[in-house]
Amino acid sequence: MNLLAIDTSTDACSVALLCGGELSGHCRVEPRGHTRLIMPMVRQLLAEQGVAMADLDALAFAAGPGSFTGLRIATGVIQGLAWGLDIPVVPVSSLQAVALALAESNEAGEGDGMAVAFDARMDEVYWGCFQRVDGLPELLAPERVCPPEQVSLPEGCSRWLAGGSGWRYADRMPDSVTGLVSSPDPALAPDARFVARLAVVAWQQGKAVPAAQAQPVYLRDEVTWKKLPGR
Repeated sequence: MNLLAIDTSTDACSVALLCGGELSGHCRVEPRGHTRLIMPMVRQLLAEQGVAMADLDALAFAAGPGSFTGLRIATGVIQGLAWGLDIPVVPVSSLQAVALALAESNEAGEGDGMAVAFDARMDEVYWGCFQRVDGLPELLAPERVCPPEQVSLPEGCSRWLAGGSGWRYADRMPDSVTGLVSSPDPALAPDARFVARLAVVAWQQGKAVPAAQAQPVYLRDEVTWKKLPGR
């Protein structure tokens, strides 16, 4: 299958193409540049691989949680492309994409845990805990947004890996969490290549949706959300 994936959920802007089993992609870190960058990056990648828009079978995007503005950009781009091409969309968790990157960069074993935290601003983090099952990150508890002091780890994992921008607040997290994780990587961010890999599995499981149902996942109640500079 030919699947195009995008991610603008953080400061990084990335695109990926899975074509004939081969995965390629580009990533640029340019805060506030997503609107300007995303479509030129898509066109460049497709041209490099000799794939036309009409050749795509499905689209995927990092649906969140993440930057409010970034999620709106990705959703708008994906919905527009999906409607125009009349193809389905596979939403993927941004936290799960980082969990997959974390597992592979650390050679995680079967059953290892991945604790992913994004900086949610407003003195909170987006938090998700996963376990590697059959090579992929499986969510252990509902993703949530909370102060760093309230994060927790589910039982069942003998080893915990940690990554994501929210780990810059590790000094505020409970000892019951920080005492179990090894070398948190706050620089780890979502990448469309991992979004594409998770999307293929979700596609095979029948989780693709029509364009209208491709919606962002904010986690935070929009009533209490306030816009911050650059978000």
